[in-house]
Amino acid sequence: MSQPFQLPDFYVPHPARLNPHLEQARRHSKAWARDMKMIEGSGIWDERTFDSHDYALLCAYTHPETDSVKLDLVTDWYVWVFFFDDHFLDVFKRTRNIKGAKVYLDRLAAFMPAGPQPVTATPTNPVEAGLADLWQRTVPSMSAAWQARFAESTHQLLVESLWELTNINGKRIPNPVEYVEMRRKVGGAPWSADLVEFAVGAEVPAQIAASRPMRVLKDTFSDGVHLRNDIFSYQRETEHEGEVNNGVLVVERFLGYAPQRAADTVNQLLTSRLQQFENTVLTELAPLAIEHRLDSSQCADVMAYVRGLQDWQSGGHEWHMRSSRYMNGGGVMVAGGPRGLGTSAARVRLSAHTHLPHHHVGVTGLPAFHMPYRLRISPHLESARANAIAWATRMGMLDGWLWNERALAGFDFALCAATIHWRATAADLDVSTGWLTWGTYADDYFPAVFGRARDMVGARLFNERLTTFMPLDGSATPAATNAIERGLADLWARTTVAMPLDVRRRFRESVHEMTSSWLWELANAIQHRVPDPIDYLEMRRLTFGSDLTMSLARLSHGQLVPPEVYRTRTLRSLDNAAADYACLANDIFSYQKEIQFDGEFHNGVLIIQRFLDIDTPAAVAITNDLMTRRLQQFEHLAAGELPYVLEDLDPPARQGVVGYVEHLRDWMAGILHWHRETHRYRMPGLTLTAPR
Repeated sequence: MSQPFQLPDFYVPHPARLNPHLEQARRHSKAWARDMKMIEGSGIWDERTFDSHDYALLCAYTHPETDSVKLDLVTDWYVWVFFFDDHFLDVFKRTRNIKGAKVYLDRLAAFMPAGPQPVTATPTNPVEAGLADLWQRTVPSMSAAWQARFAESTHQLLVESLWELTNINGKRIPNPVEYVEMRRKVGGAPWSADLVEFAVGAEVPAQIAASRPMRVLKDTFSDGVHLRNDIFSYQRETEHEGEVNNGVLVVERFLGYAPQRAADTVNQLLTSRLQQFENTVLTELAPLAIEHRLDSSQCADVMAYVRGLQDWQSGGHEWHMRSSRYMNGGGVMVAGGPRGLGTSAARVRLSAHTHLPHHHVGVTGLPAFHMPYRLRISPHLESARANAIAWATRMGMLDGWLWNERALAGFDFALCAATIHWRATAADLDVSTGWLTWGTYADDYFPAVFGRARDMVGARLFNERLTTFMPLDGSATPAATNAIERGLADLWARTTVAMPLDVRRRFRESVHEMTSSWLWELANAIQHRVPDPIDYLEMRRLTFGSDLTMSLARLSHGQLVPPEVYRTRTLRSLDNAAADYACLANDIFSYQKEIQFDGEFHNGVLIIQRFLDIDTPAAVAITNDLMTRRLQQFEHLAAGELPYVLEDLDPPARQGVVGYVEHLRDWMAGILHWHRETHRYRMPGLTLTAPR
C-alpha cells in the first residue's frame, strides 16, 4: 500500500543510543504481558503482533542508560499503555460506546491509590490487572510529590480518552489549539516525562515542578513526541481506525492543505517545539535555579531529567522509524542539526531570529469577525470615564512622560469595563476600569523602562517588588515609588477588602502571573526572537491579562461555586477559548501599531505570517479563522460538556457557573466592541515612541 505522503526531514538534534539490556527487556515484557493476559486470549494482540511492535526496543532507545531492573519495569508500563490504547480502540472507539467507556475509565482510579495504600480492587480485565501490578511496583520508591504528578498524568491519559471518542462519534475534527492542548492529556507524553524521572533516578525538585521553565520543558517534549507520532501514524489512524484526532489531519482541514503540505507543516511545528525546548534549557534554567536557591545535587537532578527527555525524543524517533506499527518508508533524520539551508530546522530558526522591527506594514484591513453575542453596556459608563481620568491623575499616570489625559480618554478603558462588566455597580465598575487602566499602563511602562535598556535584572526586581503591594493579611504596604506601585496598592485594597484569604491568594496569583509574563516578552526582545507559535499563544493569555479580568468575573458570582469547579478541564477550556478569541482580536487590531511603530515581536498575526511564510492579509484571515474556531469550540463545550459539570452541583453553584459562562460571552463581545471604538490602535496618533 502506498504512503499518503513522503516523510519529511526530521530535526533530531541528539543521537539515539541503545540500552545494552534490550534482549532481557524483550524476554521480560513478553512474559509479563502473558501473565496479564494481554497476548493470548485478549482478542487484541497475538504474539506476532506483540513482537512486531517491539515495545522493548522503544524503551531501550528512549532510556539508554537505565539499568536492567528499571528498564524491565518501564517497558512493562509501555506495554500496558499501548495495550490500553488498542483495547480502548477495539472495545469503545469502534463501537462508539461512550457510556460504557466512562464506566470503564472511572474504575481505573481504584488501581492507583494515593500514598502507601495497597490496591484493594479486584481486576476484571488485562488493563486493570496491569495497572494494579505496575502501580505497586513503581510508586514506593518515589516521593509523594512525584506520585501526585504521575497519578494526575496517568488519570488524564486514561479519562480524557473520552474526548477522542466524542470527536469520533461526532466526526468532529478539533481546531489546532484545542488539539495541541488535549493531545498532551490523551497522548501520554506528559506521563512519559514523569516516567523519565523514575528511569533516570532524578526527581524534579518539588519547589520548581510547577514553574514556567519546567512546564515548558514538559510541554515541548510532549508536543514533539505527539506531533512526530501524528506524522508516522497518519495512515494507520485515518485509513484503518477512523481516527479524527491527528495533527496532520487537523492542519490539513484547518488550512485546506494537501496531506504532504500538512505533514511538512506539522514537522515544521515539531521543529519549532524542539528548538523551544533548547531555548528554555539554555536561557531559563540557570535563573530558575538561582531564584529557588537549588543546591548542586538538585541542579544535577534537573539536568539529568533534561538529558532523559532528550534521550526519549531521539530514541522515540528511532523506534518510529523501525516499528511495524507505523508508516516509516523514506524518512530522513537530520541528526545533530539541520543539513542545508532548505531544511525545516534551519528555516524555523532563521525565521525566529531575523524579524526586522519597525518595518512599514500600513493599515491592517479588518476581516468580518464572527460575534454572535449581544452587546450590553453599563448605565454607569459616563461616571466611570470621568472617575478613570481622576484616578489616573491621582496615581501619577498622566504626567505626559508615558500617557496624558487626552491619550487616556481616547483609550476609553471605561467602555471596555462597561461592556465586560455591564451588570456591575458604579463602584465595582470603577474598580474594573482601574484594573484595565493599571494593567495597560504597566504593560506600556515595562518595555519603555526595561526593554530599551535590556535590563532583565532590573525588570525582575521590579516585578518581585510588586508582590509587596498585594499583602494577603491586609498589612501596610511599602511607600510607592512610581505610578504602578501606587495604583496597585490602591486597587488591591479596594478589590480584596471583603475577600476570603484563599480567594485573595488566587487573585494575587492572577496579577503576579500577568506581570511575570512581561519578563518573558522582555527575554524574547533581548534575544531578538519571535516566539514559537504555541508558546506565544499560551503566554499571550497571561500578557493580555485574561485571567485577571476573568478572576474579577468569578468574584462577581460570589463564593457559591467551589474553586475546584473552575479548575475542571471544561471550565479551563472555556476560559482558554474565550481568552484566545480576545487575544487574537487584539493582535489583528494592534498589528500596525505593534509591528510598525512599537517594533514588537509578540503579535499573533506576525507569528502566523512568519511561520507559514505568507503575506499579511493571508495571516489576518487565518488569525480570524482561528478566532472563529475558538469561539465555536466555546459553544461546543458549553452545549456538550458543561451539562456534565453542572449535574454534580447544587442549585446555587449551578447558577453561579451558568452566570460565569454567560459573563465570558459578554467578555468576548465587549472586548471586540472596545477594539472597534478605542483610539489606541488608530492613526494618526501612532508614533515611533508611542506606548504599546
